[in-house]
Amino acid sequence: MRRPPLLATLTAILTALAAVFSAAPGASATPIAIRGGDTLYGDGTRCTVSFNARGGGTYYGIIAGHCAGTGTTWYADAARTVPVGTTAGNGLVRYTNTALSYPGEINLGGGAVQDITGAAAPRYGQSVCHLGRSGGLRCGRVTGLNLTINYGGDIVTGLFRTDACTEAGDAGGPTFSGTTALGVIVGGSGNCSFGGTTFHQPITEFLAAHGLSLY
Repeated sequence: MRRPPLLATLTAILTALAAVFSAAPGASATPIAIRGGDTLYGDGTRCTVSFNARGGGTYYGIIAGHCAGTGTTWYADAARTVPVGTTAGNGLVRYTNTALSYPGEINLGGGAVQDITGAAAPRYGQSVCHLGRSGGLRCGRVTGLNLTINYGGDIVTGLFRTDACTEAGDAGGPTFSGTTALGVIVGGSGNCSFGGTTFHQPITEFLAAHGLSLY
């Protein structure tokens, strides 16, 4: 029996949808990549990857030091269905999922990325940008070097300061100048509505202490 045109069209649509939903669960047309600026999800917490690094043939994600002890297994999604790796020490996640890719880039959002090719110590007056989970991409200049602050009751030394603003939740985000990594957001004062300053941990010291390099 000949179907009316509308019914035939609806039948074709339903058949196509059935094929889609019967596909293997978790199938994806594109691989998942973890970049600097992306969020990892641990056991009841979430932390930002500042940069991807490698050492001894292994790839790592650098995160804020206070995140390292809060989750042993880390995931790429909030539902915690795509494992990424495990805590490998203070401020490090060892990537173990070989189905994912770990480019040496920063995810700026909206499909834009910033390639990172190396690391250097910050210079006074240098133009910099940082990327925070809450404040987004903010830029400014280095306004202080080798500073000491009281951060959450802990005395932290060797930091540098910028006049780029920050928001709560930005800690752990990457700080960079062009293709050069400079540091990791530690904290700040003020906010992005009224202005403020941000403190950063230099990345070169961290890389040297763990025998890592950026790529």
